[in-house]
Amino acid sequence: MLDMLIAMLRADVLPHLTALAIAYALALPIGWDREQEDRSAGLRTFPLVAIACCGFVQAAEMRYGAHPDAMGKIVEGLITGIGFIGGGAILKQGASVKGTATAASLWATGAIGTAVGLGAYGVATMIAVFTVVTLKWLTPLKAEAREHDAQAPPEGVGTRNVQR
Repeated sequence: MLDMLIAMLRADVLPHLTALAIAYALALPIGWDREQEDRSAGLRTFPLVAIACCGFVQAAEMRYGAHPDAMGKIVEGLITGIGFIGGGAILKQGASVKGTATAASLWATGAIGTAVGLGAYGVATMIAVFTVVTLKWLTPLKAEAREHDAQAPPEGVGTRNVQR
């Protein structure tokens, strides 16, 4: 066991472990928010998406190095794959659609993991901050807008229709 640990450290695993931990930590508040809102994806899903994207990028870098075409294909696959996962979170219920914020959050979390994997820690941090701010601060505004719409009279009621 100790020999295996020493071999892993010699294989320069610490930078990979650090990047995976950063991706995990940046995704955790997003997952926490979705869990508190009782959404289909939550506390476990978001960090897993971030570390998976980070891991794919890191594994590709180890294999393909600085070949931009290869890395571009990896990132393209991640964008598509996370979009597919997010699509599963979107549900149509009657006239309304639910889960779009969760789907978008999953996509942002994939971007966080990808950015960390590419070493763009500032980008990853800003995506995480903007995502959390959007989920926390804009939710009350959305509820207020819905209340305003519910109180507004239907179109044409109480207004003069003047033809010009």
